[in-house]
Parts: sequence; structure tokens; C-alpha cells
Amino acid sequence: MTDRFGREITYMRISITDRCNLRCRYCMPEDIPKLAMSDIMTFEEIRDVVSAASLLGITDVRITGGEPLVRKGCPGLVAMLKSVPGIRKVAMTTNGILLGENLQALLDAGLDSVNVSLDSLDREKYRFITGSDRFSEALDGIRLAEESGIPVKINVVLQQGINAEEWPQLAGLAENHQVDVRFIEMMPIGFGKKYQGVPNDELIRKMKKRWPDIEEDPAHHGSGPAHYMKIPAWKGSIGFISAIHGKFCSSCNRIRLTSTGKLKPCLCYGETVDLMPALRGKEGSQKSPPPVKRVVRSGL
Repeated sequence: MTDRFGREITYMRISITDRCNLRCRYCMPEDIPKLAMSDIMTFEEIRDVVSAASLLGITDVRITGGEPLVRKGCPGLVAMLKSVPGIRKVAMTTNGILLGENLQALLDAGLDSVNVSLDSLDREKYRFITGSDRFSEALDGIRLAEESGIPVKINVVLQQGINAEEWPQLAGLAENHQVDVRFIEMMPIGFGKKYQGVPNDELIRKMKKRWPDIEEDPAHHGSGPAHYMKIPAWKGSIGFISAIHGKFCSSCNRIRLTSTGKLKPCLCYGETVDLMPALRGKEGSQKSPPPVKRVVRSGL
């Protein structure tokens, strides 16, 4: 599947729930009204969308939320998607709290890799950021996943005045652990607009000063837009997803599907295509969706 800018779209991120067992300040800090289950795609509907998408060239799928593991039967969905012809990889992004208890079922279902969000190695900072004291469970999930041999990435969002100075400790997880630690710039979307992040170009300069032997990592680390560097003798690598200060629109290869069946060609813009009427046999009940616009920024 190629868009009008010549970009090949091969990667679909799918939110399977709006619910989460944490209340991260920059993501979901308040008790937002929950969607009714009838408004959320069933696993069978998700499979049908992925089956159609695979015929158009989608090969890689990532399951997200909310927190995907709060939805019962999540490992079963992984197995369903792994059985779709043309889908070569099914991955998941999680906060890790329920990862340990679900890990074996996910491995049995064929999960290919897992990303775990972890913004601090300090229990009190973790509690402050997430609104919950689940630090030990998150670390246990990461540990068990690493021990299982499944590829593990740790996603970090730095915030000025909160965890910005913790980058050496977080990056240092890659020294003795077979994990990639990725620093994701704070996106000015939703609640994230209230917080000031740390530019990755600034972070890279600090890392080069602290670790002069850090170097580019040419290895393939997955389907996403991260840029990787590596320190010799370290087990893992350090990644940077620079959506603000290193825009990668020109090489974007992904689309997103919300839990309510809205297809989003771009995270930063509001245009969506509602797939629910087609999935539930009500195509005639709504007007055709407007054409979706994609923006390519200059200077990439």
C-alpha cells in the first residue's frame, strides 16, 4: 500500500481498549468516562480489519491501548492476528504491570516482541508520574520478558523537572540487560501539551559527552521510526524517537486503528475514517468519509 507521497505503508498500530490500570500525568491522568464495550471493536472485528489490511500490504501489527493487557483474552487476539496470512509480526506495547502473569500465554500465542513503558527507576517518581505504586510489578514484567528471550524495548518519556536528569540510569539499563532503551520526545497532544519534554538532540549531546565511544547502530531494530546508537560492550542499544525535533514524516510507514474502529492515517492530525459501519453492516447509515489529508514536512 503506497500513499500519494510514495510512502509504503506496512505497519498498523491497533488500540484494543481505552482503559488503563495507571494514570500517567501526560497520558490519562483523570477518571475519563469509559467507553461501553459495545462501542469497542470485538476481537473478530479487529481480525477482519487486519485481514483486509494485509491484502493491501500491512505486514506488521502492534497491539496497544490504553493498556492492552487489561482487556480479557488479549493473548487470544495475538494468536488470531498471527494466523492472518501476510502478517509477519505481532508486537505489543504495555506498561508491564500485567506482563508477568500473561507472558507465557502471549509467548504461546506467538507474540514477536514487547515494548514496556518505564519513565523512572525511582519508586517515588514512578508513583508520581503514573499515579500508582506498581513499580515492582512493572520491573518484574520486564525481567521475566528478558529472561524469556523475547525482544524487549523500554520506552521512556522524559519530562523537565520530573525525570529529565534520570537519563543516565535509564539508558544504563542497556549496559547489562538485553534490552533496547528508547527515549521518546513528549508529544504536544492531549494531556502532553501541559508538560515540557527533553529534545532528543540535546539528549544525544549529553550522551556523547558522558560516553565518548557511543556510535551509530546500523542493526535493524524493528518497524518503527527510532534512530539507534550503541556503546561497545553494552548488551542493548539506545534508541531515539524524535517526533518533534527530528521529524520523520517523509519515511512514515504506519497507520493507526482506534479501539472504536476509527482509522487514523496520522497521529498528529484529527482526520479519521470510521470502519465500524462497514464492520457491522451499516454502511448505508452514514455519508462517505471525507478524503484524508497527509502532511509532509520540509527539512527532513
